[in-house]
Amino acid sequence: MAAARERDPVRTTALFDALGVPAFDTAAIDRILGEDLPALDAAAAAQVQQHLAGLGPGGETWVGDGMRRIPQPAPGTARVNCPFCAQDLAGSPVINHYRAYFSTSYAELKRRVSAALADINRTHGNDLPAAFERAVRVAVERRQFWSRFCDVPEIAVDTAAIVRDWRSAREAVAAALIGKQAAPLERMALAQGVRDAVAAYEMRRQGIAQLSAALQQANAAILVTKEQAAAGNPAAIAADLSRLKAVRARHSAGIAALCNNYLTEKAAKALTEQQRDQARTALDQHRTTVFAGYQTAVNLYLQRFNAGFRLDSVTYAQTRGGPTCTYNVVINNIPVAVGAAPQPGEPSFRNTLSSGDRNTLALAFFFASLDQDPALANKIVAIDDPISSLDDHRSLTTVQEIRRLAERAGQVIVLSHNKPFLCRIWEGSDQTIRAALQVARDPAGSTIRSWNVDQDCVTEHDRRHAMLREYLATGTPNNREVAKAIRPVLEAFLRVACPEHFRPGTLLGPFRNLCSQRVGTPQEILDAQATQELRDLVEYANRFHHDTNPAWETEAINDGEPAGFVRRALNFAKP
Repeated sequence: MAAARERDPVRTTALFDALGVPAFDTAAIDRILGEDLPALDAAAAAQVQQHLAGLGPGGETWVGDGMRRIPQPAPGTARVNCPFCAQDLAGSPVINHYRAYFSTSYAELKRRVSAALADINRTHGNDLPAAFERAVRVAVERRQFWSRFCDVPEIAVDTAAIVRDWRSAREAVAAALIGKQAAPLERMALAQGVRDAVAAYEMRRQGIAQLSAALQQANAAILVTKEQAAAGNPAAIAADLSRLKAVRARHSAGIAALCNNYLTEKAAKALTEQQRDQARTALDQHRTTVFAGYQTAVNLYLQRFNAGFRLDSVTYAQTRGGPTCTYNVVINNIPVAVGAAPQPGEPSFRNTLSSGDRNTLALAFFFASLDQDPALANKIVAIDDPISSLDDHRSLTTVQEIRRLAERAGQVIVLSHNKPFLCRIWEGSDQTIRAALQVARDPAGSTIRSWNVDQDCVTEHDRRHAMLREYLATGTPNNREVAKAIRPVLEAFLRVACPEHFRPGTLLGPFRNLCSQRVGTPQEILDAQATQELRDLVEYANRFHHDTNPAWETEAINDGEPAGFVRRALNFAKP
């Protein structure tokens, strides 16, 4: 089917070409390397070779080239002169040996060695390695195409390694032949290192040959694919393929069991649907009796929270997501549907209730649902920050409802960032069953530890007053802090004792002067003795107050002095 859909590429893409690299005929090379001139007299050959050895490297080639330059004797004479020194060669003891050594057979032997070297370079050199690499790349590209339509063997060829071994074998064989060129009459053979290089290359060559044979076999399948693609109809093939798959699945071993499972599940589904309908009927009957009670309970809690609205028309409805509840919020005798989309200029749930009202409604629902739970005594109720956006009255009502809930539930856990709210709950709770924890930061993150609620319930005035009392009782050596606390204690007392004249924001100095001015008048605030006592106390306390003494932090303190003023301040601030 895939081939039929890509008919043109299948038709035009070529088959796999044969892959191969040439072999080295080591036997023929050994034969050439081992050749010499058997007709040459051994003594003459030994004399010539001894002479050539004394000439150094390349001596044999140099002398051989010189022998070709010796001219023929002049007509009627046997005299032949040396081409180098012009002396007569008739008396030379080695010239005849040279003539025999560098004969026609010698030239023919050198020609055969040169021909073998040229054949090696022609067969294994030039652009042949590059052409082989290109052929492998083409084969890989064609395999990527044909593997989509039929089975094609993998092409995993390390061309770099093959070319490397090929080059090593060629250079080793060529070096042996070049050595034979330099000494044609010397019997030679391929060294073991050369044979190893050729053997390594031969293993590579055989692997390529096997791959090429497998690719040629794949060409038969490719030809079938080409024929089928040329005559194929993709739509018809797809339909046949789908039908065949269905037939195969239908006649597989496990299909009967699957059919039985399907029928079983279908019957179970019908039974489940019947049970669902029965449960729905029972649920409808339950809603008829329960929703009215929920509406009454929620409205009762809304009344306790002093909310300016109530619930009405609590009903249920079936939606795509399942059964749901809907109701109206009645505000100023105007019903507002909770789920209705807001219309321009019309009241809606979104624009008629503040965030505090919505939180109040949520709390009313929450407490009403707990009232309807028959297992509440065994339940743990967690309440997270319930007074968000609530005013003081509703916060107090929430505290009261949580206290009542704690008497009915198995356990109540209240979490909040508002310490005063938690302190209210703590103060009215049963001391035998309450516990307080706090999340405290530490260098590693945070930890849960005990919270001293009583300490956080004490006001700053209470702390200062307690510090002064403790100072008198124990003489704790904290004179500077004690001296600094005298003035705030006096101010807090006068705010309560003289609220009309010492309002928030009024400074102690002007108030003291006002008291002095009114002594003995109908508008008297403090009598003369109390006014003088206040003046004396303020004069001492101002020494440790930042507004009245710039050097208040370093003001010297007489260790015996604070006790008297502390005692006088506590006596002055008595109710």
